[in-house]
Amino acid sequence: MAAEQCDAVNMDPDLEIISDEELEREAEGFKEQGNAFYVKKDYAEAFNFYTKAIDMCPKNASYYGNRAATLMMLCRYREALEDAQQAVRLDQNFTKGHLREGKCHLSLGNAMAAMRCFQRVLELEPENSQAPQELKNAESILEYERMAEIGFDKRDFRMVVFCMDRALATAIACHRFKILKAECLALLGRYPEAQSVASDILRMDSTNADALYVRGLCLYYEDCIDKAVQFFVQALRMAPDHDKARLACRNAKALKAKKEEGNKAFKEGNYEAAYDLYSEALTIDPNNIKTNAKLYCNRATVGSKLKKLDQAIEDCSKAIKLDDTYIKAYLRRAQCFMDTEQYEEAVRDYEKVYQTEKTKEHKHLLKNAQLELKKSKRKDYYKILGVEKNATEDEIKKAYRKRALLHHPDRHSSATPEMQKEEEKKFKEVGEAFSVLSDPKKKSRYDTGQDLEDEGMNMGDFDANNIFKAFFGGPGGFSFEASGPGNFFFQFG
Repeated sequence: MAAEQCDAVNMDPDLEIISDEELEREAEGFKEQGNAFYVKKDYAEAFNFYTKAIDMCPKNASYYGNRAATLMMLCRYREALEDAQQAVRLDQNFTKGHLREGKCHLSLGNAMAAMRCFQRVLELEPENSQAPQELKNAESILEYERMAEIGFDKRDFRMVVFCMDRALATAIACHRFKILKAECLALLGRYPEAQSVASDILRMDSTNADALYVRGLCLYYEDCIDKAVQFFVQALRMAPDHDKARLACRNAKALKAKKEEGNKAFKEGNYEAAYDLYSEALTIDPNNIKTNAKLYCNRATVGSKLKKLDQAIEDCSKAIKLDDTYIKAYLRRAQCFMDTEQYEEAVRDYEKVYQTEKTKEHKHLLKNAQLELKKSKRKDYYKILGVEKNATEDEIKKAYRKRALLHHPDRHSSATPEMQKEEEKKFKEVGEAFSVLSDPKKKSRYDTGQDLEDEGMNMGDFDANNIFKAFFGGPGGFSFEASGPGNFFFQFG
């Protein structure tokens, strides 16, 4: 395309005035040099020579078009867009200028503007081979935007990320798409990826309010609330009407305050108040997974203090569902399982903890749970006698006396055969329990989970009647006397 008449260059009176033709020749020389560097893919040098050509002839559309192409190769799309727009302002029929303007719009995510440019190309050059494909690309981006909007409204954040990835394959410099992707990554708990995207944008534009918001959102969801608030405040300075940053900032402050109130009440021993405060905190922001996991675990701790063990187990499970790496929640739930004698579940949780963190403390907790599980599968002699595990010798004797007399077969001689059999079984268990718990050596082995059959302690060799007779002073030491149908009292010699 022939160069248009260049403006005269103002020169000092004492300097020789360069003619328009000479300016054009010199500008063309710079353009040719720029073309040579462009072919060599030395785009930085090509940019310099195209700029020199523009300085010589600022009204030549092709020079702006060439520099726009160079800036596109340097991924400087906003500057390239300005050059392409200047080129078509200077020459409205400059097909390459319209095509490059459209490609810049597309790279920046402005699909509608891009479509207008490509339609203009086809008006000027109906046989153009690039414009139809670029139109399809623009239409695809509009469709991905539409699908992403629907996905976001439905909280289908994975769908949004998928759509934005597809759109960004074409709109490679669109900050808006990148921010939306980063926000959804944060909402999915993929914080490092979200932070990486936001940080990349902030490196290019430190005042980008959306990127500042997403950076704060990641910190907020990672329970770094103070740092998060700083980013939200900074985003609001850049964009005072940023509704998402304002809401997130308010939630962050409210969540921190409520959590601290709960912690204070817990430390003061006011467990009911702490329970209520943690419950209130959990209603503030359902999206804050890590903080809510901690709140559930805190409420479980309070619940265990209030003897609400089933609720505490449920809260721990909710915490683990939100964050399956939360060791403290596994430990708290395992202890609740131990307190409710659900030893298999406790062992499972302690195994998970020990696999993650192989410390001496965790190993001890696991072994203790395994021991309790093993003990739970044997007869519980303490339960049979109805005494606590720390019962004294006298308490064990008193308990045996009561239970042995209660279940003695003679007392139930007039009962049904089934009842007699059941009471005989209980009588034998009571004698077995007493024979173990009244013998310090056997009791020690039983309490530590060791097998009583070791060292000749065969529990099948004892006779409950012999134990009963020995305890009550031998034959003739007592008798059952009827005092009416079904009633007995004991006569001791």
